[in-house]
Formats: sequence, structure tokens, C-alpha cells
Amino acid sequence: MAQAEARHILVDSEELCIELKEKIENGEDFADVAKEHSSCPSGASGGGLGSFGPGAMVPEFDEVVFKAPINEVQGPVKTQFGYHLLEVTSRDD
Repeated sequence: MAQAEARHILVDSEELCIELKEKIENGEDFADVAKEHSSCPSGASGGGLGSFGPGAMVPEFDEVVFKAPINEVQGPVKTQFGYHLLEVTSRDD
């Protein structure tokens, strides 16, 4: 079964999500942005979600995590929790 490792940043608004993505694309560190802005408890550790398989996260995550290029920030991804930036750090297909 496929496994992936990813990290994310969760915020309340799409606008903030886009703004944070631009900061990361302009050189700010993903983990630092997560620590400062993410409303998910994982933000304290840089947004890391650990290793997981399909179905472990909400469907919107699976759609990105198991298809997106590795080490490329994706988003905004809207879920029931808010808006996410996602970065797949590794994946075993």
C-alpha cells in the first residue's frame, strides 16, 4: 500500500493561505511559516504529519498527497477544517 509523508499549514481563510504560499515560494521556510501561522497542533513542529496511507486523512488530502509532485507546495486545499498548504516530503507508491 502506498505511504506518504507530508506537512501542512492550516489557516481560516483562502486569502491568508495564498499569502503564505507566496512567502514560501519566495524563500521563507515552510516549517517556520507553519510554526507562526498554522492553527493545527502540528504547526508547533513545523506542520509535519508523519507517515500515513490512503484513507488516513480527509479525502481532499489524499487527492493531493498521493498525486502531487514531491517537495512542491500545493494549495490552497479546502477541507472541513479550513484552508491548507500541503507539501509531500516523501512517498512510496
